[in-house]
Amino acid sequence: MMKAVNIAIIGAGLVGSSFINQLRALRSSSITYNVILIARSSKAILSKTYSPLPLQDWVSDLASESASSALSPGDLAAYLEKSPLPVILVDNTSSEALSKVYPVFLSQGISIATPNKKAFSSEFGLWSTIFKAAANLTGSPKAGFVYHEATVGAGLPVISTLKDLVATGDEIVKIEGIVSGTLSYIFNEFSTASTNSEPVKFSDVVLRAKELGYTEPDPREDLNGLDVARKLTILARLAGLEIASATAFSVQSLIPKPLEQVESVSEFMEKLPKYDDVSEKLRATAASENKVLRFVGKIDLTASFDKVKVGIEKYDFSHPFASMKGSDNIIAFYTKRYGANPLIIQGAGAGAEVTAMGVLGDVIKISERISK
Repeated sequence: MMKAVNIAIIGAGLVGSSFINQLRALRSSSITYNVILIARSSKAILSKTYSPLPLQDWVSDLASESASSALSPGDLAAYLEKSPLPVILVDNTSSEALSKVYPVFLSQGISIATPNKKAFSSEFGLWSTIFKAAANLTGSPKAGFVYHEATVGAGLPVISTLKDLVATGDEIVKIEGIVSGTLSYIFNEFSTASTNSEPVKFSDVVLRAKELGYTEPDPREDLNGLDVARKLTILARLAGLEIASATAFSVQSLIPKPLEQVESVSEFMEKLPKYDDVSEKLRATAASENKVLRFVGKIDLTASFDKVKVGIEKYDFSHPFASMKGSDNIIAFYTKRYGANPLIIQGAGAGAEVTAMGVLGDVIKISERISK
């Protein structure tokens, strides 16, 4: 008899839709994946008998008047706990409220696969509570597993690589990376190693990134550096640092101070060009040194102070970070075993398809451990 698991999906936007499509397209699997719930902010379709939902019309089914109201976290936990098969909650949201209930789900034997950074980059107490409740560390047969590969680098094997380095006894010395697809694109366009290209204005590059859909609807959510800080918090904690939160270390904001309180996105974009001279001076200074600017996160476990910091750094034209294109991510792990030549992971680190792939990979890994 083929092994099986039940899947409950919260969040049916771009990542959620891609995840469902990829799950449906799985071939040659030794495990049957039964989707028993799909929910968004206000509506849900669920199987009261825990039999698989038909997925061919899930979009229209979820939009129909016959769809149920979305379950509260407590009701969701109660529903999933009664699943006759092992169950995985796939949280495709960025909800901090839902992430705070992770320990409850895990303690009830409900496993979790998620790209939700807030669960792992908020207060250290939540991080500790999540992993104390999870089977990952406790080994409890009654607890669920939690996997979060897609919280850093989308589908890139960043989290799993770091975990393997630590688990096999390697000593992490330093981690350095460009982990924002948005800021990768902006600085790759703004500051290049080419001496033939015409300089571009920082505000123009931000506008282009917004038009291409690389930024959040409000670009300030990217420019404030908090997304990078959340990812660095996760990596630092996995490397062994007890980082209190994503605001507990130095994070450079790219938002000009006079524009921090601007109310509308349109007003912000309209006024941003007034501050192009500041960024141009930085770019020109770097270029005169045969260097480029990059927005980087750094974790240095050997440092006495400022072990974690986020901001603009300068790199020689010959550095791997200088030759980046598009919106790629790149992460370098400096360890005792790898010495002066870091282990480097590079590739698409943003986008619904690759993020969904990272989540699906986690679902498969969990299923291999819990399916029956």
